[in-house]
Amino acid sequence: MSKNKFLKSLYIIIPIVIVAGLGSVFVRLGMPWYESLAKTSEWVPNILIPIVWTIVYLAFGVVLIIWQNKGTIPTQTIVLLVLNGILNVLWCLLFFTLKLTLIGNIAILINLIAGYLLLVDIYHNKKLYAYILCIYPVWLSIATTLNLAMWILN
Repeated sequence: MSKNKFLKSLYIIIPIVIVAGLGSVFVRLGMPWYESLAKTSEWVPNILIPIVWTIVYLAFGVVLIIWQNKGTIPTQTIVLLVLNGILNVLWCLLFFTLKLTLIGNIAILINLIAGYLLLVDIYHNKKLYAYILCIYPVWLSIATTLNLAMWILN
């Protein structure tokens, strides 16, 4: 891999690691509180949540590095990626660390909308990449549903 491609790959990997890392820190800070909340009987097993988020982040990393190496990622796509990263971290902070369940639910709903907008944008540019990354809004839909259920139950 050339030095230029390596540096370009770092520009993709570093923001993904920052989003994943910050989100993880905020979730861990609120985990004792989260564990004490009432949940539905159809709850996603806790072990599955970090596994799916890891798959989502890895999928984004791989797809974006390949896309970048084959051409230019459109500016609109980059803006939507940054927006989704910010919203994801914000939701973790609001919901888990600050325990603001209603505001956290509003944040994740906005994140869900932004996630679908990102997927549509990618689909218009690279259909195959959109199929790979469809896990993101699907997982956000599940997370949003679980958050709303938790807000109702608590």
